[in-house]
Amino acid sequence: MDENALRGYVCVFGASGRELHEVYRNDARKLGTLLARARWGCVNGAGRDGLMRAVSDGVLDAGGQAVGVIPQFMVDNGWHYERLSRIVVTADMHERKEKMNDMTMATVALPGGCGTLEELLELITWRQLGLTHKPIVILNTNHYYDNLLDMLGHAVDEGFMHSSHRRLWHVAATAAQAIDELERALSRPTPETVAPKY
Repeated sequence: MDENALRGYVCVFGASGRELHEVYRNDARKLGTLLARARWGCVNGAGRDGLMRAVSDGVLDAGGQAVGVIPQFMVDNGWHYERLSRIVVTADMHERKEKMNDMTMATVALPGGCGTLEELLELITWRQLGLTHKPIVILNTNHYYDNLLDMLGHAVDEGFMHSSHRRLWHVAATAAQAIDELERALSRPTPETVAPKY
């Protein structure tokens, strides 16, 4: 077996904005570097700025594969990153998310705004409904996701989610921990089971 062969792809959600603190860019870039060193390719939203670009640069500079998936209207607006190994163009946002999930074995959520939060929560919902069983890792750089994690915990405490649904995601404080969580989750012979939604 070729030791340099790609093991598969990991989906990475993250911000596309430009005005971001360097701590977030640095962690995103580090994640990309570590993904490539572990022989994981990266699939993200193909953004030319923000954490999407940072993770792509980390992967590419380490000799890895970074694939972007982006709707046609975003390409028309020039929002895609031309340095990517490959760009997959979709008809709309819904197809984009489905394609990213289909192409990958797991997901890491970097910090981000409404788009990233929507993607992450939809994927957690898909897992809750049994539509996918792929691992989800939340990279909680600079405690960015603390409030969201508290809110999800509150939803469990108030009975809106089953206590087992806390296992739908894993949390990492650093890029290295995110890789460790990915490796641990993907090494399990069967996905973690949780209570059914209904």
